[in-house]
Amino acid sequence: MKKLVLVGLLLCSLLSFSQQITMDRGRFYWKGNQIDSRKARELFATNVKAAALYKQAKSKEAWGGFMLGLGVGLTVGDVAIGMFSAQNYPTAMTYAGVGSMAIAVPILTGRKKRYEEAVRIYNSEHPETLLGNQQSTIDLKVISNTNGFGLQIQF
Repeated sequence: MKKLVLVGLLLCSLLSFSQQITMDRGRFYWKGNQIDSRKARELFATNVKAAALYKQAKSKEAWGGFMLGLGVGLTVGDVAIGMFSAQNYPTAMTYAGVGSMAIAVPILTGRKKRYEEAVRIYNSEHPETLLGNQQSTIDLKVISNTNGFGLQIQF
């Protein structure tokens, strides 16, 4: 009976397997495979703070990309107008484009920090030991007394 309980506990600890999310070059990896943003959002949904940080990072990415694209478009458009017409080149359109690109840089740099914080929060809730098993609250000890040796299981 004792051997059956011990084998059962060991199998349960192996089955309680939890993977951590890693981030490399702006991409999320889970179980060694790259995941898309929909799957990442589902994984981060297990923690409210991690989900909020992930959502903020996605919002910053969208707004920063929009501002950067707008700035590049305005600047290139003004350069093209200046090259093919008789207008003087730097107009208000160029300055607005450069300003838009300057605003986009700090917006885009803040998103990486939020992504990393969301990953850190998720991983702190899903700890992993060296073997890949989730840490459990079951404690198994070998004890001895005057009557002999035995196993002590604490839940």
